[in-house]
Amino acid sequence: MPRGITLKTSSRAIGVGLAMLFGSMAGPALAQEPTLSEEAFDSSKQLYFERCAGCHGVLRKGATGKNLEPKWKKTAADGTVTEGGTLKLGQERLEKIIAWGTEGGMNNFSDVMTDDEIRDMATYIMMEAPKPPEMSLAQMMETRKVYVEPADYPSEPLHGRNWENFFVVIERDVGKVAVIDGDTKEVLAHIPTGYAVHVLKASEHHNITEPENPGRFWYTMGRDGKMTKIDLWQDPENMLVAEVTIGYDARDVAVSGDGKYVIGGAYWPPHFAIVDAETMEPKKVVSTRGVNVDGDYVEEARVAAIYTTPNEPTWIVAVKELGQLWQVDYTDLDNLRIDKINSAKFLHDGFFDPTGRYFQIAANASNKMVVVDTESHKLEAMIDTAALPHPGPGANWMDPNCGPVGGTTHLGEGTVTVWGNDPEGNPDNAWKVCYEVETDGAGLFIRTHPNSDYIWADQTKHPEPEIQQSVQVISKETGEIVETIQVTEDEGSVAVHFEFNQDGTEVWVSKWNRSDSKEPNGEIVIYDAKTLEEIGRVQGLFAPTGKFNVYNRSNHVT
Repeated sequence: MPRGITLKTSSRAIGVGLAMLFGSMAGPALAQEPTLSEEAFDSSKQLYFERCAGCHGVLRKGATGKNLEPKWKKTAADGTVTEGGTLKLGQERLEKIIAWGTEGGMNNFSDVMTDDEIRDMATYIMMEAPKPPEMSLAQMMETRKVYVEPADYPSEPLHGRNWENFFVVIERDVGKVAVIDGDTKEVLAHIPTGYAVHVLKASEHHNITEPENPGRFWYTMGRDGKMTKIDLWQDPENMLVAEVTIGYDARDVAVSGDGKYVIGGAYWPPHFAIVDAETMEPKKVVSTRGVNVDGDYVEEARVAAIYTTPNEPTWIVAVKELGQLWQVDYTDLDNLRIDKINSAKFLHDGFFDPTGRYFQIAANASNKMVVVDTESHKLEAMIDTAALPHPGPGANWMDPNCGPVGGTTHLGEGTVTVWGNDPEGNPDNAWKVCYEVETDGAGLFIRTHPNSDYIWADQTKHPEPEIQQSVQVISKETGEIVETIQVTEDEGSVAVHFEFNQDGTEVWVSKWNRSDSKEPNGEIVIYDAKTLEEIGRVQGLFAPTGKFNVYNRSNHVT
């Protein structure tokens, strides 16, 4: 419904990231259309970028989340035309959806947004979406900053600590990454990075060429497109050594197997950029716009995830809206070879099988796990799952009946799906569902360790706080839930994401507070991996989410 004030074109910047991303574009000004004041429009635009664009898209055409264009029209193969849009839903209904979420997996935002923000957001998404600009290599180069020159990098760790058991922890809402000593549980640093870092990746052990000191250098990717380089051998106050921005909205990063290049994938502009790993100088940018698996041209074809293949000199780039996995050979940047592998929509998180040959990734909207053979560069299989699979960093383990298996949680329902992933040793079970586990609620992450008897699954997507705040532990031997652990009971907090320490004796779980507090408001709860009892807490953290153990991540321990 109309809000009364006709919007005029704005020239006011709302912060470098959002001003660059959207400019200061006005919404529709016709009297019969929804309108917002300039201040409310700018505020809603930023909030949409922070909270909504990841699922619904910058242009609001939808992906994991629904299409949020004011008006849309779809024509089916039989010629049937369906029309819809946010204008058809109307102000009141949109406010209720934003506030209370949906059973299909959308979060409730009643404890994140104020009533005024919810009201303005409902109006904002009934207005036409502003289209952001592009970003060139020259523009990327202008954002590059070097804090420590490569020539000044130390030849050995300056702090004398067991850096391979460090944990690198995302402090999402303050745009920082914490470094924690896994032996002493000390927080060594809070490193300023991009806004809402989504993923961190390190140089990894590789079966073809080995980078020097795998796990020493970590690269972050913020949702504002900023990529930072962290050197864990430095003294804590100097660990941030360089940064560069490769887009306005981004999600993932990966390091080449030889340690020479870093690739960053953007949501907007829809492209990936290849950067020199030592100097952080941008070297190449490649658009991911294209024709999807349905034969439709997609402008907002976003890079959802990027992974380094352990056995090949390539990256796997998941182009979300296209339903394609691009296997990119980094050995010749001037003549870049890209094999485009059709699969299913909408691609998101994935992980490798224990051999490193097969890549397993969720196609959320298709309710499938997609498997690619990175040796042949071809689609291997597609596995039907429950609603909206989301494995996060995934989990592999040995099942007594099916042999080697992988598993995923789901955004859409409380289920863990387990499938066989050993086509050579157990061909009868390969890429078939072995069993499913019914959990109390939908979740985001699943994790285990070769030295553990258990698989851990969170339930962050369930609407009830008590279930959001608990995690469930599943026996590898029986496939049954053996323990439900109440990690937190604090209002506004949830239990999310798991990581084991280097030897697999501890499990670290984040207590994440969804508020935007500028004071430490979260902690990591540590459990004995065998007895499942709490053995410690790391406090003084800002909304900790993902945690990455240096040894486990650089050695492909899942």
